Amino acid sequence: MSNAHHRKKQPALVRQQLLDVAARLAASEGMAAVTLDAVSAASSVSKGGLLHHFPTKNALLDALFESLLEKFDADIEELMRGDPLPQGRFTRAYLRAVSGLKERPDDSRSWTQVTIALLAEPRLRLRWRQWVQARAEEYIGTDSSLDAQVVRFAADGLWFADTLESHDINGVLRRDLIDRLVELTGK
Repeated sequence: MSNAHHRKKQPALVRQQLLDVAARLAASEGMAAVTLDAVSAASSVSKGGLLHHFPTKNALLDALFESLLEKFDADIEELMRGDPLPQGRFTRAYLRAVSGLKERPDDSRSWTQVTIALLAEPRLRLRWRQWVQARAEEYIGTDSSLDAQVVRFAADGLWFADTLESHDINGVLRRDLIDRLVELTGK
């Protein structure tokens, strides 16, 4: 009898390992490279083991998106905990989380691929829309001003510019832009 039958199963760990591999593949080679075969090979998990967790490529991509979204939510929550001012707190955290992606290359590359997938995949766009709507409803009392909405749209524009590497917004200009947007959140 093989050791596999006596080895302790760790499904949550295996699932996370598969998602990490999928994120690395997406970041380094693009979403098209995230195939079930490629993830199975790169993770050293059998294809059957992979299919146990993710029966289709879409299920894997959806889980990858959810995993990144959960991390993004956690980043926003952490930033909000450190902000003593309730008015605009979510918007400031959203702006800082988005602008901070550029400083974390692994997260930035993963989000770049997911952002591109958002444009092409209706189910991912729907999930993102649901996330945005849920946050808008959750923070309606503190983050529903026109200025807060302008800041979130500007953050999305910054995210898109960073994704496309279309604008040279670095150093002092970037800091001044973010500082100006932060000022708007208190209005």
